[in-house]
Amino acid sequence: MVFMNIKDYAKDVNLSVAEVLRKCDELGIKADGNSILSDDDIIMIDNTINLISTDKETTYEEEDQIDDVVEKVLQSENIVKKDMVANSKQKLKKKDSSNADFKNLKKQMYKSKSKLMSNVKEDNIVLYEEGMSVKAFADALGVSLNDIIKKLMSLGLMLSMNEVIDFENAEIVALDYNKTLKKKESQDIADFDHYEVIDDEKDLKERPAIVTIMGHVDHGKTTLLDYIRSTRVAEGEAGGITQAIGAYQTEKDGHKITFIDTPGHAAFTQMRARGASVTDIVVIIVAADDGVMPQTKEAIDHAKSAGVPIIVAVNKIDKPNINIERVYTEMSENGITPESWGGEYPFINLSAKTGEGVDTLLETILAIAEVKELKANPNRYALGAVIEEKLDKNVGGLSSFLILNGTLRLGDPVVVGTTYGKVRTMKNDKGESIVEAGPSTPVEITGLNDTPKAGDKFMAFETIEEAKEVAEKRKNIEKEKSNVKKTLSLDELFESVNAGQKEVAVVLKADVRGSEEAVKSALENIKVKDVRVKVIRSGIGPISESDIVLASASKAIVIGFNVVSSSDAKAMAKEYGIEIRCYTIIYKLVEDVEAALNGMLDPEYEEKIIGSAVVRQIFKFSKVGNIAGVYVTEGIVKNNANVRVIRDGKILIDTKISSIQRGKDQAKEVKKGFECGITLEKYDDFKEGDTFEVYVMEQVKHA
Repeated sequence: MVFMNIKDYAKDVNLSVAEVLRKCDELGIKADGNSILSDDDIIMIDNTINLISTDKETTYEEEDQIDDVVEKVLQSENIVKKDMVANSKQKLKKKDSSNADFKNLKKQMYKSKSKLMSNVKEDNIVLYEEGMSVKAFADALGVSLNDIIKKLMSLGLMLSMNEVIDFENAEIVALDYNKTLKKKESQDIADFDHYEVIDDEKDLKERPAIVTIMGHVDHGKTTLLDYIRSTRVAEGEAGGITQAIGAYQTEKDGHKITFIDTPGHAAFTQMRARGASVTDIVVIIVAADDGVMPQTKEAIDHAKSAGVPIIVAVNKIDKPNINIERVYTEMSENGITPESWGGEYPFINLSAKTGEGVDTLLETILAIAEVKELKANPNRYALGAVIEEKLDKNVGGLSSFLILNGTLRLGDPVVVGTTYGKVRTMKNDKGESIVEAGPSTPVEITGLNDTPKAGDKFMAFETIEEAKEVAEKRKNIEKEKSNVKKTLSLDELFESVNAGQKEVAVVLKADVRGSEEAVKSALENIKVKDVRVKVIRSGIGPISESDIVLASASKAIVIGFNVVSSSDAKAMAKEYGIEIRCYTIIYKLVEDVEAALNGMLDPEYEEKIIGSAVVRQIFKFSKVGNIAGVYVTEGIVKNNANVRVIRDGKILIDTKISSIQRGKDQAKEVKKGFECGITLEKYDDFKEGDTFEVYVMEQVKHA
């Protein structure tokens, strides 16, 4: 709750204290000349005195019925806490000036607010629906049926009232009545995550490029962003820099650039996984003294998968003992060849510490942006994505939005994911309160009824009723989806092929480099019905969370060869609906993929891990061979179940349990927390410390 002295409030709204007191009396608010008004009191009074404008020409507040939410935006600017009123009168006077400026900005916003495209029915616009009858067209046009039939006869068309009029002829008739005919959008507005925005070329304006910087830890991403920030401040921009917003804008040669300030490729790919493709350009930063590292390779995979232009920033050139040539070579080995070597990727040598080369980087970004002709339509309701979200103990939920198209205005109803609300307050990346923001602009807003997730898409609407309806519909759709597998499985590949998909994405992990190369080559040589397999990432070691995130964002399947998945990766795969296929034989792997592409896959069986055990002791018997004395760490172990023997994260063999012994007795199964002796089919070369991963195969039942 926030407060304001009644005298200061009267001054702010250009009324006498007596007039404000009369308003309080009318509203049942107990007050005198020394009273402190609460936030709720101020809102009630605001609604009775028409704060936005008293000009006769200004009528938008009447037309749009501006609600109390818009009036609350001054809470951070002109409402101060009780103790501040008592102790900081001088500071309050300074705020009054900014309050007046801000109020004028609000006034201008509503004076100049034009009807935005897409969501608003304009008087001169008539919507045409496919299969529209002559009568329905006449009703939509607001013209008598006889007049329309006469017009059509003059065009040589003999149509009755129930016959269909095509769009071209309807458009000609509409023009005679000074109306513009538009085809009604058939897209489901509730599915705005996949909403295709179609704008007239004349409505499009240049927008800033949106850039994400990725790279290995300690290679200088933060230092580079900090240098660009400090340069911006040094060049005289007013206000401090708010880093918590998750993105910020800088300017170079009169053109703005938006940088997404998030934790590298993880956040970038999470947003892609949630359907928010927000980045125009990726900058991969590589330290000149360190070269290509594991996270560098991951950044390359994620950037390539997104299909956006890539710039390589070779950082730390101010340090001794650097090897720029090595960086160029290693990046080339990973498919990123410099332009200077005949490749397609610009490489910029720079020092984020001293600033050398940073201007060249910004100029390169602008050059790529110019070639891409990045444009958007500011004259429509806003669409965009959530960059970050957090809870603030003073104001509640704070959401950082990146506007991708349109203009977001104070008071706009918005739907974000499955939540909704009105924009109560809006601040830019410098922490300044603003009334509107256009394409490629990052803002921080309040007013949502729940906390959204990073990567959620948002869309603004004309009315809060419409927003609420769309949010409810999206919530119901989400519930339905929760019981359905969300991504591509191996036996679904054939359906994709028949649907015209020409490329199947795979994330591959193997035990050793030789296996990785062999399996990758085998997969990429598969060609069925002009469809090929594309390995978007391959690597050594267990299947990780990063692999699952990339697969989710790229609609890929995950294939492991002689490796297992980490427990976190398994949990994430289940959450995202990602299929993981593990193999120990190359030809079986290739056969399955080929069979899937040909639509000949046998009934699908799903692997279900039922338990795991650790070998604690080896018992040697001349007649039966070695017996593993194990401790069951998870679930249960069952006789005749499948089992993988794992050592140092690698699969040694995939076989079956042939017998389980408890003391002197044979057992069918043993639960977690107990010990037992286990023999395996055709394998006894296990060692102390080996892990037995026990699983069964269950046939998948499709609805």
